[in-house]
Amino acid sequence: MSRICDLTGKMAMKGHNVSHSNVKTKRKFYPNLQLQRFYIPEENRWITLKVSTSAIKTINKIGISEAINRFMKKGFL
Repeated sequence: MSRICDLTGKMAMKGHNVSHSNVKTKRKFYPNLQLQRFYIPEENRWITLKVSTSAIKTINKIGISEAINRFMKKGFL
């Protein structure tokens, strides 16, 4: 499975490890993704999403239905 947030589209960033001698080697910065189940009362069912922790905080604040609507409006879904 890919390491991409289902709602926000966050994915790995590229960067460098920098040693004391300033030698740079390539590395990746992965987003903090969690596999989370959410209940959608309008559809009376559970869904499982791989979401970033920032998306979980947004869902806790505004609710799963509103979060899905906002992310669809922004074009992430």
